[in-house]
Formats: sequence, structure tokens, C-alpha cells
Amino acid sequence: MELVTWNTQWCKGIDGVVSAARIVDGAHELADFDVLCLQEISQHYPSLTGDAPDDQPAELAQLLPGFEFVFGPSVDERPAGSPGRQRFGNLIASRLPILQVQHITLPSPVAEAESHPWMPRQCTMCTLMADWGPVRVMTTHLEYHSEPQRLAQAHSLREWHQALCRQSANRPPTPAGQVATPYQPKPYTSDTVLCGDFNSEPESPPYQVLTSGDGSHPLRDAWLLAHPGEPHPPTFRLFDDTFGPTPVGVDFCFLSESLAPRLTGIVVDTNTQSSDHQPVCITLQ
Repeated sequence: MELVTWNTQWCKGIDGVVSAARIVDGAHELADFDVLCLQEISQHYPSLTGDAPDDQPAELAQLLPGFEFVFGPSVDERPAGSPGRQRFGNLIASRLPILQVQHITLPSPVAEAESHPWMPRQCTMCTLMADWGPVRVMTTHLEYHSEPQRLAQAHSLREWHQALCRQSANRPPTPAGQVATPYQPKPYTSDTVLCGDFNSEPESPPYQVLTSGDGSHPLRDAWLLAHPGEPHPPTFRLFDDTFGPTPVGVDFCFLSESLAPRLTGIVVDTNTQSSDHQPVCITLQ
């Protein structure tokens, strides 16, 4: 199972060109992926996409026949005077069967003294059927402008992961006669991939929350599992210094302890300029 995660900047490259096809081609150059997790996907925001198609989930579905698609907008709005809804968020495309879909709204606590741009944040979660059984794939994009909000969102993701693992270990019974109802058995699993753009460097407080060994069901950083002692490759600000002069690593894949032994490789494409972030690929066997 090969999984690619990429913050696409609404499919906008360093050259300013918006192209979903270029994103798909770049991901395919990295791997013959089974699962593609994308952040910053736009739907009906013409100011972002310009002359390119403005329904990126629909465009991506055409570019990836045979894949199932789940779009999880963190922003879903219809401003006054707009002809339709506008959405922006995370997307999972999978050629593995999608057994269950869930969407998590992440917290955005606001301090009175804070004044910064803001948008809602969420995590899109799909349970897929891999060769060895169900795997929960969670993809997200944490707040950029506020460290307290990032920290709260990291806590929420860790709590959700732990709760879902506990649920898998203590599976609720199915009531009699409820086999073909919403109470029917679920694809419980502790095998988890949490990936995306965390807007947090290694060793930052949100990163520490996510990788803390405290409590049950820890999450492990796939890069450090495969390359212990090696620094993370930069995934942001390699070719564009708009948001800072120094390249940093902020895009990660975290694995549940149950899934960590299946990791056989992780690769970061540090050459592509099809987005202002670099894609990351993990291989699980």
C-alpha cells in the first residue's frame, strides 16, 4: 500500500499556474499510489483557480478513474451574492475500497488578544480495506497563523486517535435485528495513518503532542522510523520565501504503533515545484 500526502496550494505551482493534472502527474512520479491525500483543494473559488476549472474535486475524479473520492471541506460557505456554495479543504482518493467515512471538526480557540486571519480546520477520515485488513487514514491541515489553535488541534487529533483505538479494542455489540441499519458492525481498527500539513516543525509543541509516548496508542513519525537520527527533509519554503526564508519540514506521516512494523519506506520529493509544499510518500506491506 503506497500513500502520498501533499498540500497542493489549490494545485498552484511556484510558477503561479493552477493545474490539478500537474499535481496528479507529480504524485504518480513519486509512486504508483493506492491512496492520495491532498490538502488545500478548492471548489468554486474563482479568485484561487483563475482560468483553471473551479471544481477541483470533480476534476481530480476525472483524472483518476477507478479511484473513490471523499472531499472534506473545512470551509463550506455561500457569501451573499454568490451563485453557489464555495468549499475548501482536504481530499482522499483511494483505489482501495472505502469502508467508512468520518469528518472531524477541529477546535479553534480564540484568545481576546489574538488578531490574525483564520479559517475553520478539519480532518477527513476514511477506513480503507488493505490487503491485511482495515486501515484508518486521516488527513488534515492545521492552522497556520495561531500556535494555540495548532496546539488545540493536535490535542484533538491525538484524543480522537486514542478514542478510536479504544473503541476497536472494546467493540460495541450490534443489537439484534440491526444488521442492515446504521448500528450494523463497523470496520474497527487500530491501524492508523495520520498525515497532512501540520504547520509545525519537528520538536514543536504540536508535534510533541502528536508523538508523545504518554498514554496508550502512541503515534510514531514514519520518517524517524525509517531514518532514525536523520533530520526531516524540508517540505515547505524550498522554492518560495513568501512565508519565511528558511526551508522547514511541516508535512508528516504518523503511524499507529500497530501499523509501524509494516512501514518499508518513506520518500519526500524535494524537486517538484507544482505546489509550495513537497509531497511525501510512505509504503506499507
